[in-house]
Amino acid sequence: MRKMKQLFLLCSLSFFGKTLFAQSIDDGKKFLNYERYNSAQNVFSKLVAANPNDIEAAYWLGQTYIKNDENPDTAAAKALYQKTLQANPNAPLLMVGMGEIALMEGQKEDARNKFEAAISIPKKKELPEILVAVGRANIDTKSGDPVYAIAKLNQAADREKKDAEIQILLGDAYRKMIDGANATTSYSNALALDPKNARADFMIGRIYETQGYGQEPIYMKYYNAAIAADPNFAPVYYWLYNYYYQRDVNKSRDYLNKYIAVADPDSKNCYAEASLLYVSKLYQQAITKSDECIASAGTKVFPNLYGLKAYSYDKMGDSLNAKKYFDEFFTKINPDKIGPNDYATYGKVLLKIPATDSLDKIHNDSLASVYIDKAIALDTVPANKLDYVKSTAESLIASQKYAEAGKWYAKILKLKPDYGKVDLYYAGYNDYRGSDYAGSDSIFGLYTQKYPEDIFGWFMKAHAQEGLDSTGANGLAKPSYEKVIEIADTSADKEKVKANEITAYRYMVAYYYNVKHNKDSAIVYNSKILSLDPNDTQAQTNDKALRALPTQPSQPAKSPKNTAPAKK
Repeated sequence: MRKMKQLFLLCSLSFFGKTLFAQSIDDGKKFLNYERYNSAQNVFSKLVAANPNDIEAAYWLGQTYIKNDENPDTAAAKALYQKTLQANPNAPLLMVGMGEIALMEGQKEDARNKFEAAISIPKKKELPEILVAVGRANIDTKSGDPVYAIAKLNQAADREKKDAEIQILLGDAYRKMIDGANATTSYSNALALDPKNARADFMIGRIYETQGYGQEPIYMKYYNAAIAADPNFAPVYYWLYNYYYQRDVNKSRDYLNKYIAVADPDSKNCYAEASLLYVSKLYQQAITKSDECIASAGTKVFPNLYGLKAYSYDKMGDSLNAKKYFDEFFTKINPDKIGPNDYATYGKVLLKIPATDSLDKIHNDSLASVYIDKAIALDTVPANKLDYVKSTAESLIASQKYAEAGKWYAKILKLKPDYGKVDLYYAGYNDYRGSDYAGSDSIFGLYTQKYPEDIFGWFMKAHAQEGLDSTGANGLAKPSYEKVIEIADTSADKEKVKANEITAYRYMVAYYYNVKHNKDSAIVYNSKILSLDPNDTQAQTNDKALRALPTQPSQPAKSPKNTAPAKK
């Protein structure tokens, strides 16, 4: 009897030990859900140290290495999975882990083979866990296949109908496909299974937020629901810190403090504190704080700290230091985390750096164009693409680089199918100001095609043609000025177009006198100026001079210099 009691006690301890073990895995997974990567790594590291052949612990430890977006360590995860597989060659969970590594290395076919091999091994009871792991790998990896993930997750859901995690992952997969409706449905299914699932509320809120500021009451309802469901769910606080970052610095700081209270100590938190100095326009203080953060972080520096220094130096007008820290930022951060605004700002910094010679200028301008074009290609919001172009052009105008500004404004015509008069004006007029008369002629040619009855397009096209034909010998601007006269003659508002028409007549006077040597035609056009403005002193002087000269003049009349108009 005593032996039976001892056996029962041993069995109970064994069961209790397994329960504790499972709870420890769950603790680590919960830390991962909170995006507390250091805490999760500590949990799984201890489990693996206690039992190197613990397959589940090894799999999740590898996940902590690669799920940390800021400091991913693919090499460490790969080494761990390979080592554990040597002792457990048919462990499907580790095979999935190696498939995820293959995806991260761009080996899609090899990854798919590993996934399918892993799925073929487990018994029916263990299969859902493997299907879920395959789905997770394809969601979290940039080159993963969300359609394949959905298929495998649905297989898992058929077997585990009450598993909220599967529904969360389905929502993530649909979100990766930019299918907000199905993503919301899946997250809602997760909430039906687990009403206290903070991540489900949080992710629904993020979907509504993509629909614009008008949805704020709805997405804020879900963010607050996530906080109410689990006050320790750190991601929602960090998201709200970012949300209010440009809107309300005090609210942003409040959410940051709440985030820090439940998050792992990290240089990311120090960065967030420094960033609030930046948004408060305390740029030198932001730089000083960033340096403190970098010094205290050791080997695990949050790379955005270098970016924050770059932005701060740019705001202070120090382009050389801005470039220096952008270069360092780009080398340290995960390329997938570089945003379009990072590329655009770096490009504009390059445009501001004084060139030592013409080759240096060409290099900087060319490199700037590459990075700003990257920003345009990367951003999915059409309005943002236009902002990158406009802000670049404006910075060029501030540096009096008008021709370069004109080229950037011309890009708007490709990005904006419904471009209008103002868009054409900025492109064409800056070309003109920068002496790119061919570019200006081309742009105002588009203007006259789209608005053939608008006198302004013809008037500016004539100006550009005068720039191309500086002596007037070829009469290049004559047809455009004739069109100016034609439109002015039929205009209902004579006073509005009078200055344009007088300029066109001046050109005709000079053209017929200097090029055609036709004094009589020159007198006719000059008299038209006087009919519009009898007090025009230049026309009065020319009238006297022209009538006093012989038919073949010995001294040509002076051609008036036209001045480009202000914006219409």
